[in-house]
Amino acid sequence: MMFRVILELIRIILLFFILGSLMGALAKFIYAGLGINVDNTNGGWLAGLAIIILVFILYRNKLQFSGFYKGEGREKLPKIVSNF
Repeated sequence: MMFRVILELIRIILLFFILGSLMGALAKFIYAGLGINVDNTNGGWLAGLAIIILVFILYRNKLQFSGFYKGEGREKLPKIVSNF
């Protein structure tokens, strides 16, 4: 049981890192295509925060059900939270 929890935590960290990096690179590519430089600006931090929130919602609503952990507390976010 404890081993599955540790594996799931490692999976969460890797998912956040990999998906966050890919989405951040995509956002930076789109901004560069529009001629906007977001390095060292508040816009870059805001985009990073938005990516973290999106990955969290994706994990809670879809990815947590395909992981190692099969215990209690696995449920989707409420619809109003996901839509907000």
